[in-house]
Amino acid sequence: MHHVDHLKPTLGAWQLWGIAVGLVISGEYFGWSYGWNAAGTLGFVVTSIIIAVMYTTFIFSFTELTTAIPHAGGPFAYARRAFGDGGGYIAGFTTLVEFVFAPPAIAMAIGAYLNVQFPGADVKLMAVGAYLVFMTLNILGVQIAATFELVVTLLAIGELLVFMGVVAPGFSVANFVKGGWSGQDTFSLAAIPGIFAAIPFAIWFFLAIEGVAMAAEETKDPKRTVPIAYIAGILTLLALAMGVMVFAGGAGDWKALSNINDPLPQAMKMIVGSSSGWLSMLVWLGLFGLIASFHGIILGYSRQIFALGRAGYLPAYFARIHPKFGTPHRAIIAGGVLGIVCIYSDELITFGGQTLTANIVTMSVFGAIGMYIISMLSLFALRKKEPGLARPFPAIGYPLLPGIALVLAVLSLVTMIYYNWSLFLMFAGLMLAGYVYYVTTAKRRAAIDEDVLEAVS
Repeated sequence: MHHVDHLKPTLGAWQLWGIAVGLVISGEYFGWSYGWNAAGTLGFVVTSIIIAVMYTTFIFSFTELTTAIPHAGGPFAYARRAFGDGGGYIAGFTTLVEFVFAPPAIAMAIGAYLNVQFPGADVKLMAVGAYLVFMTLNILGVQIAATFELVVTLLAIGELLVFMGVVAPGFSVANFVKGGWSGQDTFSLAAIPGIFAAIPFAIWFFLAIEGVAMAAEETKDPKRTVPIAYIAGILTLLALAMGVMVFAGGAGDWKALSNINDPLPQAMKMIVGSSSGWLSMLVWLGLFGLIASFHGIILGYSRQIFALGRAGYLPAYFARIHPKFGTPHRAIIAGGVLGIVCIYSDELITFGGQTLTANIVTMSVFGAIGMYIISMLSLFALRKKEPGLARPFPAIGYPLLPGIALVLAVLSLVTMIYYNWSLFLMFAGLMLAGYVYYVTTAKRRAAIDEDVLEAVS
């Protein structure tokens, strides 16, 4: 009998909502404004609405899986139940790409925000510092990590509301709509490619909310708390995303905000000037939003690496839990090392005329979309394969809403491949390399006790 480590359930609904919103909230602070570069302000509103529909239908469907199979592997556990080992590999790989590539993008934004305050400081060095601090905090225990996450998330939400309040007096519709359709004032067919090209940046508004699934094993009464956290979380984020985007776009010349990592401080500068106390408050508090996501996603990727190690998809080395703190410390460190390598691999990842951050964001989104597709397919497959499975929270509007989520995810993937061919080849190359490892370790997986493979019930 192998020694199997299980995570302990300690989290409640509030903490879970804090993780749901916190995972995503940095997407309200940066990353999305690259979408204006592609589609213009009005075009990007269209993109954002399409993606908001995708996420809302996805979450209403995904919750069925999370409550039926509360397992630290999240999507990996569902796909494995539905499609066997191969499905588990695809879901595990895509989730890992999503959660390992998102933090370096956020760390770079943390560096950019700090650089506004300390112009002499090295952005990359500060990004690495952020990794070291939050990996440590995550190793110290999930209860500490989740409580910290809730506090920081509440500060970040308050801060986005302050941003809207300070910018509101200078808001003008004329600014927002000027050149709003890919640089044109009126809609024409020429604006449509931009609307599609902007998809990854609209996804960034909501990316990683599904990370709550990975905390399900550590949640008290997941069948009740997970749906509350998800649904309250997606509604909170919808309101914040639309508010931030509209207010920032109406502050002045939005084109000046469309290719940078700190659009909110820069938008505020247009209204209150660069010497205002509001501005340095925004930078300091803006860090809270970035930190909330950064910290939350470290929690997510470490649970994924841990679950894949426990099930034999990654070396068993990563499936150990710290004897004192009860956290998957090796998995936390492994994801951090990969992220720091990303931060220093500019030359590798800056191609196609996009910035390092835009490319890392897009890479993370490739993983996310792949995972959404396999999760929705798993939902349909499990309905057929295991009709008797206890489903405490059946998908709302089945099969229509999960179908909409699936179709929109496939559409997003196709357009992303079209606009980011070289990045897609890189993604496919990684997937192939992982697959070779997966095939060569089949024997070891077979040796792991069946009870480990069964989703932890």
